[in-house]
Amino acid sequence: MKNRYIASFEAAQMESKEIPQFRAGDTVRLGVEIKEGEKKRVQAYEGIVIARSGNGVDATFTVRKIGANSIGVERIFPLYSESIKTFEVVRRGKVRRAKLHYLRGLTGKAARIKELKK
Repeated sequence: MKNRYIASFEAAQMESKEIPQFRAGDTVRLGVEIKEGEKKRVQAYEGIVIARSGNGVDATFTVRKIGANSIGVERIFPLYSESIKTFEVVRRGKVRRAKLHYLRGLTGKAARIKELKK
């Protein structure tokens, strides 16, 4: 049972952010604000959503991308984070699992996910 003040604050936080529908297997492009000293800039981070967890304001999602030298990079983002400036679903993936942690062990063509047909 949450305090009603906390619940109303969380509801206000969730209303202020517009998040598109997405799920595990989707490829997303995020504009993440990075602070370097006094400067701030927005950097693109594009990858496959391998997991979602939590609900409400506490919800998070994990995005995996392949970086330089074919090294996998995973980042966990809070869904309603202030550092996420833009959120775009690039393509929908056809998967049968809610958590795609098995992608960590796959490389190359084996790690591809089919696109969901509409």
